[in-house]
Amino acid sequence: MSFSTAQERKIVALLGAVQFVNVLDFMMVMPLGPDFASALGIETSKLGWIGGSYMASASLAGLVGSFFLDRFDRKTALLWCLAGLGFGTLLGGFTSGFASLLGARVFAGLFGGPASSLTFSLAADVVPVARRGRAMSALMSAFAVASVFGVPAGLELARIGGWRAPFFGVGGLALVVWIAAARALPSQRGHIAAARGAHPLRAAGRMLRRRPVWFAYGCMAAAMVAGFLMIPNMAAFFEFNLAFPREKLGLLYLVGGIASFALMIGSGRLIDRFGASLIGGFATALLIAVTYFGFVRIPSPLPPIGIFVGFMAAMGVRGVATTAVASRVPPPHERARFVSFMSVFQHAASALGAFLSASLLAAEPGGRLVGMDSVAQFSIAFSVFIMVFLVPLERGLNRAGADSDVA
Repeated sequence: MSFSTAQERKIVALLGAVQFVNVLDFMMVMPLGPDFASALGIETSKLGWIGGSYMASASLAGLVGSFFLDRFDRKTALLWCLAGLGFGTLLGGFTSGFASLLGARVFAGLFGGPASSLTFSLAADVVPVARRGRAMSALMSAFAVASVFGVPAGLELARIGGWRAPFFGVGGLALVVWIAAARALPSQRGHIAAARGAHPLRAAGRMLRRRPVWFAYGCMAAAMVAGFLMIPNMAAFFEFNLAFPREKLGLLYLVGGIASFALMIGSGRLIDRFGASLIGGFATALLIAVTYFGFVRIPSPLPPIGIFVGFMAAMGVRGVATTAVASRVPPPHERARFVSFMSVFQHAASALGAFLSASLLAAEPGGRLVGMDSVAQFSIAFSVFIMVFLVPLERGLNRAGADSDVA
């Protein structure tokens, strides 16, 4: 089924709302870490386990979903996942300690992982490759929008109503978006016949034998490890190591999110024109510089807001570049399978980054993190690997003329 440009924009906007809820669900937990750590008696050095638990369960769910999601209407599957995600988020607001909060995040991740896969699969079904860079940048900008509006609002809501309030707020928002998606998203079933005509294990095996698939997964995995070594610990680092005021954390995320949003939207057009390797390379170089001067070289020559804005903006643009290239690898009938497996690698890599950072860090009695320079060095090393995968992947796809099955 083909759609007009106006219809494409409407669908992508709605999918962006779904992605916003999904991104906000795990993004808000990490800045809230110092708040619920204090309320529940959790050491700040263990916050990586809270963030990583969501990613680990999302990875497992993506692995399971890769074998059957292409057999269903994408809309129906997405609605089920969004409902489970919203319920899991609400559960987080009723937790009473480390173990129960960990369990609630695992439950949310079981639905959040497949929801992300289905969102990008549906967008790739609807939007042709010539405009897909812009579509992917719009979906990826949910990360920046969550930073601009969602995280500051969540931090302020937590300051006024307690750390549980943001969990209830995001759960309610998930319900609103679910209603809108149920009414306005189109059914997408054109891929089902081809998907059901193949044995899931054999079809997955054929897909995984292709080199571009592994290059795409390697690129995404390296990006996620590099990012989530840092992300779960950012709020605690700024508050306890850099003495950034808690009441201004929302402003920090607001400014960082605005910069990310502007650059991510602009990067989509640049990627469509100049290619993902060039734009992704610039973003990676900037991210490495900010990570080194912000977290390794202490005291940093950069102000806290410069560190945060530079990190968020560069990571967002790099994410658009890697996602735009990866979306070109699978043919339509295996798109959900490909993205589900990609979700496995992304979330497993995110969990690895979060767990690795938690194992490398220690917390002093006042909450100050010890070992952040080592964590940052690992992040820089993984960032270098991204370009090792991204450049040959895009060149191969350009030679093959992919948005198709490539060898």
